[in-house]
Amino acid sequence: MTDFTIPAEMRALTLSGTGIEHLKVERIPTPRPGPNQLLARVDAAGICTSLIKLIDQGPAHSYVYGRDIARYPLILGDEGAVTLVEVGEGLRDRYRPGERYVIQPAVDHPPINFRERYRDNGRGVQKLGVGYSLPGHLAEYILIQEEILAAGCLLSLPSPDMAAAHVAMSEPLSCVISAQDHHMHLVQSKPLEPRSVVKGLRPGGVTVIMGAGAMGRMHVELALSYRPRVIICSDLISERLDIVQRLFGARAAQLGVALHVVNSAETDLKALIDQVTDFRGADDVIVAVGSARAIETAQTYVGRGAVLNLFGGLKRGQDIVGFDTTTIHYKEINVTGSSGGSPWDVARTLELMAAGEVDAGNHITRIGDLEHAPAFLDMIRAQTLDGKAVVYPHRRTAEILSVPRWTAEDERRYLQTA
Repeated sequence: MTDFTIPAEMRALTLSGTGIEHLKVERIPTPRPGPNQLLARVDAAGICTSLIKLIDQGPAHSYVYGRDIARYPLILGDEGAVTLVEVGEGLRDRYRPGERYVIQPAVDHPPINFRERYRDNGRGVQKLGVGYSLPGHLAEYILIQEEILAAGCLLSLPSPDMAAAHVAMSEPLSCVISAQDHHMHLVQSKPLEPRSVVKGLRPGGVTVIMGAGAMGRMHVELALSYRPRVIICSDLISERLDIVQRLFGARAAQLGVALHVVNSAETDLKALIDQVTDFRGADDVIVAVGSARAIETAQTYVGRGAVLNLFGGLKRGQDIVGFDTTTIHYKEINVTGSSGGSPWDVARTLELMAAGEVDAGNHITRIGDLEHAPAFLDMIRAQTLDGKAVVYPHRRTAEILSVPRWTAEDERRYLQTA
C-alpha cells in the first residue's frame, strides 16, 4: 500500500465513558501533525486483553489520569505496526514518508501536549500510554506526538519486509522478553570465587511455564532461545497443550530441548519436575496465569538459587497470596515480576523475529477489520479467544478469519484481495 493520500476523516475505536456501552467504531477527523509530530498509517493492530480493564475503569484507570473522556474520547490500541505518511516540518531531516516503525506504548515521559485534559493539569504524571493517554493503533491513522519521540519509543524495523501483523505482535512479545530478562541467577563456579550474575533463563537448566494460553505460549517460544535442557509447560486445558506441542515440538527437538506438555489435572507436575531434575527442583518457574493458587503451588517447584516469576497478574482485592518464607530463605530463590517492557525489549523482539528465533505468526489466531475490534474484545471477556487477534484497519471485510497461525505469505495474499 503506497498511497499516502490522507483523508479528512478516519475510522477509530473510541471510548467515551466507563463501560462497554461507551465503546464504538466511529468516524472522526484525521489528525494532522504539528511541526514536531508525525502522522502514520496503521498497517495492522493487535487486540490486547488489557483493554478490558481500561474499558471497565474509564477515567479511573491509572494511565488515563482522570481525563474527561466524555469530552476527549480515547482512541484505543497499544499494539500496532505503522508507516509514516506525513512528517512535521521540524522533523523532515530525520523522517520520511514510507518508513515503517513500531511504537513502544509505555512512554516514560511527562505530558507535553494537552496537559489541561488531565487531572490537576497533569501534575506528577511521568508516564503516558499509547492507546490510553496518547492516541492508539485501533484507527486508520495514528498521531505520533513529541512525547513518543522524546522517550525513544519510535523504533525502526530491522528488516523492511516484515509482516505488519508480526510487527504488531512485537509489543506483547516484548513483555515476555522483559519478564525473562528479569531472571537473575547467582553463579559461583568455585567456593573461593566471587558470585557472578547470569541474566535470563538458565541455559542448560529446567524451565517450568505454568499456563499455555496466548502469553504462556509466547513464554515457551522465547524460552527456547535460551536453550534450557528441559521446558515443562502445564495447563488445565489439554487443547492448549496440544497447540504448544504442534507449534514448538519440532523446533524444541531440533534444538535439543526436551519439551513436556502436562495437564496438571491429570499428571503430577511436581513428580515430573522431581524426575527431570533428580529432585533438585526447577531453575526457572514462570507463572503465566492469573491464579493465586498457581503462585502458591509454584513455590514447591523451585530449586536452590531458582527464579520464580509472577507474570500473570491478579485482580485487585485478590492479589495477596501466601509465601513459604522458608523456601525463599533456605533455597535462596529470587521472586520477580514485570509489567510491560521498554524500547529495548521491543527492539530485541524485532531482532529475534528477523533472525528466525521467534515466529510471531504462531500466536495469531483471528484476523479481521477494525469493525471487528469490539467483537474480539467480547471474545476476550468471554474467554473464547485463545491466541491473539489482529485487525487491518484499511482492509474492509465482513468476516472474521479463524486461523491456526498467520504467516507473512498469508498476510500478502489477504491484502492483495482487499
